[in-house]
Amino acid sequence: MNFFAQVGILLRKELLLEWRNGYAISGILLYVLSTVFVVYVSFFQGVSPMVWNTLYWVMVLFATTNAVVKSFVQENGARQLYYYQLADPTAVLVAKILYNILLLFALSVLTWLAFGFITNNPVQHLEKFLLAIFLGSLGFSILFTFVSALSAKADNNAALLPVLSFPLVLPIIMTLVKISVSALGAIRDSSLGKDIGILIGIDLGLFALALVLFPFLWRD
Repeated sequence: MNFFAQVGILLRKELLLEWRNGYAISGILLYVLSTVFVVYVSFFQGVSPMVWNTLYWVMVLFATTNAVVKSFVQENGARQLYYYQLADPTAVLVAKILYNILLLFALSVLTWLAFGFITNNPVQHLEKFLLAIFLGSLGFSILFTFVSALSAKADNNAALLPVLSFPLVLPIIMTLVKISVSALGAIRDSSLGKDIGILIGIDLGLFALALVLFPFLWRD
């Protein structure tokens, strides 16, 4: 079976498991709606575009962490051994990343719609904001999926998550905030193309690093 066929089968497996169980989606929905409600109660008089942007990405970041870090932790040893015998390790990683991209993109859009509905959506350039959401979903998915794999191989050591993720997530979140501020029309940013290029470069670099290191981690 070729690589792309393996990725397709593994991605379908992830989608079917989530459809049957629904734990991740249910928990994320509860988190998003409750957080949006708390923000609404705290800022019922309205928020400025800059504050709105900051609160939005804080909510997305925490929801992303809860959604993705269990990607490999929830897989027991017997199931991982089964995958090891049948599938290419790179196909396993790519399938997990693709599934998490879909999950995080849906989560980010849902958070945006819910948050914008109660606080008067300040987004003026829809295409820029959706691009920021997609690139953020891509970067967060790659980073936290690989960190989840590392944590699973280290006997589910929760301390690895902040130690490994924090220095890598900072440039992603800072660039996302800058791009989305431009999408809100809060500032005129002539270096928007450069910021997008930097974010794409970070995402590609993380993906290449994960592809190189994961097969060695998988064989451990």
